[in-house]
Amino acid sequence: MATPRTVAFYTLGCKLNYSETSSIARLFEGAGYTEVDFEQGADVYVINTCSVTDFADRKCRKVVRQALRHSPQAFVVVVGCYAQLKPEEIAEIPGVDLVLGAAEKFRILDFIDTLSKAPGKGMVHAGEVREARNFVDAFSFGDRTRSFLKVQDGCNYKCSFCTIPQARGASRSDKVENVVANAWKIAEMGVKEIVLTGVNIGDFGNGTEVIEGTSPKKEAMFIDLIRELDQVEAISRFRISSIEPNLCTDEIIDFVAGSQRFAPHLHMPLQSGNNTQLRQMRRRYTRELYTDRVARIKQQMPHACIGVDVIVGFPGETQEDFLETYHFLHDLDISYLHVFTYSERANTPAADMDGVVPVNVRRERNEMLGILSEKKRRHFYEQHLGQTRLVLFEAHKDKNLMAGFTDNYIKVETPLQIELLNRVLPVDLQKINREGIVEIGLGILA
Repeated sequence: MATPRTVAFYTLGCKLNYSETSSIARLFEGAGYTEVDFEQGADVYVINTCSVTDFADRKCRKVVRQALRHSPQAFVVVVGCYAQLKPEEIAEIPGVDLVLGAAEKFRILDFIDTLSKAPGKGMVHAGEVREARNFVDAFSFGDRTRSFLKVQDGCNYKCSFCTIPQARGASRSDKVENVVANAWKIAEMGVKEIVLTGVNIGDFGNGTEVIEGTSPKKEAMFIDLIRELDQVEAISRFRISSIEPNLCTDEIIDFVAGSQRFAPHLHMPLQSGNNTQLRQMRRRYTRELYTDRVARIKQQMPHACIGVDVIVGFPGETQEDFLETYHFLHDLDISYLHVFTYSERANTPAADMDGVVPVNVRRERNEMLGILSEKKRRHFYEQHLGQTRLVLFEAHKDKNLMAGFTDNYIKVETPLQIELLNRVLPVDLQKINREGIVEIGLGILA
């Protein structure tokens, strides 16, 4: 095909996907393409997919249809986790021209010139996931306020419900010095906050290449990485996107507590507050260890925000099991929940387990925990009213407002003052509005 001039992107899923989409966009830019808004109509559409949330197929089809409505003759390329897991299925979606797997997506430009708008299913280049052996660095850049910096990829854990190892391969990570160099590059772009992302970032340090038949030897630890990043003075704030509780060591907690740049905000997946379910999920900790980690964080940082992932409706989860999780979370000093409704994934042990929970019961449990999350968040916000905290200001969907997050992840909004965007400033937290966001008042920033 003739070299197109414009490209547009759509990203589904996690912060890691957003970092990789941005890096793929820079590949296109280096090849002479101009990135345009999705709705503007482009010569090439790249859709970066996710398999963690349910309805991956439905979402992918919807985005393909939207792309072709904006530009009927566009070439549509699908990459990401879902593309690795179900490449042939995606290739059958009308309008998809190319499907790239985990080992191929960063070579996307090698395949573009081979595309043609011939009838029939799309072209597939998706090898075995074990071929995704090398770490490819990535970071997002868009609003000049925050960047997602990829430091690790893949996972060596074998959780019974998860397809991520099938979609991304074994755990591998960047070198400390390269992560630091990328942080400086991001700072030069004017970004004030970096969020460290990966599949299992606490497992950082396994080397940049997976060598089949061998066990990874640690070249560094996550604590080594964050110590070095803390020296990057040009970045005002670092956040740790998510870390497994068994890898969230006292050393890491204590370091964050004493750091001037690492935000007092830790997100630790729990998944269940029931030890039997944790064993069935093949998680590497107990509820007792999780309780200990929360206590340590709050001891060292009483003001810290703690986020929690939890799954409802896992096979075998009785009403008593769910209530045990509910009360466990209710009593924990945490700040908010990300609640996932369990959905069956092909080729996972959980998909063949007995005790399937009816879908309507799963949804009811999700709703209960969603309400608990809002109560937890509001209580956390209320604890900080009247305090002064640092906020990084950014654009708001309402052009008359600006928004931001405190260091400990309290969302605020206030009338727009353009000159304050992308600045970190102390503000007084005054009251919680109807939307559950903290208002700081006009006079504070005068």
